[in-house]
Amino acid sequence: MDTKSKLSKDIFWNTAGSLIYAMASMVLAFFVMHVNGPEDGGIFGFGFSTFGQQMFIIAYFGIRPFQITDTRGDYSFRDYMGLRRLTTLAAVLCALLYLGFLALTGRYTGYKALAIGLLALYKIMDGYGDVYESECQREGKLYLTGQLLTARTLLCTCGFMAALVLTGDLLLASLGAVLLQLISLLAYGRILPGALPGLAAAGGGGLLRLGRSTLLLFVSVFLDFYVLAAAKYAVDLRLTDADNGIFNILFMPTNIIYLVANFIIRPFMTSLSQAYEEGALDRFRRLIRNLFLLIAGLMAAACLLTLLLGGPVLSLGELVLGTGYRGQLRNHRAAFFWIIFGGGLYAMANLFYYMLVIMRRQKAVFAVYAAAAAAAFLISPAFAAAGGILGAALCYCLLMLFLLAGFFLLGRHYLKEEKKG
Repeated sequence: MDTKSKLSKDIFWNTAGSLIYAMASMVLAFFVMHVNGPEDGGIFGFGFSTFGQQMFIIAYFGIRPFQITDTRGDYSFRDYMGLRRLTTLAAVLCALLYLGFLALTGRYTGYKALAIGLLALYKIMDGYGDVYESECQREGKLYLTGQLLTARTLLCTCGFMAALVLTGDLLLASLGAVLLQLISLLAYGRILPGALPGLAAAGGGGLLRLGRSTLLLFVSVFLDFYVLAAAKYAVDLRLTDADNGIFNILFMPTNIIYLVANFIIRPFMTSLSQAYEEGALDRFRRLIRNLFLLIAGLMAAACLLTLLLGGPVLSLGELVLGTGYRGQLRNHRAAFFWIIFGGGLYAMANLFYYMLVIMRRQKAVFAVYAAAAAAAFLISPAFAAAGGILGAALCYCLLMLFLLAGFFLLGRHYLKEEKKG
């Protein structure tokens, strides 16, 4: 297969997998609220998109950007898999401790704790499976990453929806999704060794060194999610459960924006890494600039479409949720726009995050996230209390602007330093 055909195949399947993965969370959020009502919808939204995602991050450990840019093979797949097993176990233990504490202190019912626990386990298994998908990309088979993600997401999503319709029980549907995840991951272990020579390659012994090398990336990604979710936590703390559910729905399109930006960036990660390692800094900067302009153009288009079609889109969302939700989304058109705008800012910030990772500037990444997390902790409750859902949306937008400015300025600074050197 020639280079152009391979790149097209990579882009197609990475796009398909990323979009389906992003759409799954949105479809399921609407589906659960429609079928089981706002209470189960709220439990699902928090368990899947907030707490579950935070547990995913512990299992994921921020390793993917490091693994897919390890083009020299400094670490073997055994090292990456060994570390991922430890982080997955840590995520399970954290979920048990957190949910157990809330249940024992009476803040969660047993039903809520168990439902959120199953949804968190599903997301933790997502984090475990990512080590296989990252290795596909590292070995130059990004299309295989997209194919695996597409198949696994469709299987688990359809299984969850079918179980919920048949039983009407969120616990049983979540358990079914977890079992389907397990079957998918077992299939990975049996199928992929034949397609990826690196899975069976000799090596290992670098697990502790790998853990030290990626620790700051993990802390940074963990703080990144806190910054992203700070507005959600503020809404949950300061506003009503109904507001929390509405805000979660309004927030869903940001996942698509983020993943669309990622499928634009990821096919070029190897080229960026090679340009940097070869010292071709002008080519490296040119690639970054072109990707930034492309993402900025898509962001502008998304914002324009939101201004023009935001009302009809939110009306359609109300129609999907049911007659009881009439007017509850359209009343928040302004908040919806600022959330979309903030999602675009985050997509651009993500490009400069990858730039700093390729340059192995983990301390700079950590510094930006630590500062943004501190700002989020200080301002998000006040914004939500003073401005409600619109205030939380504006807070999210400001925090994304902070990330973009921090990563861009530091990336430009270090690139100038290296060119002088």
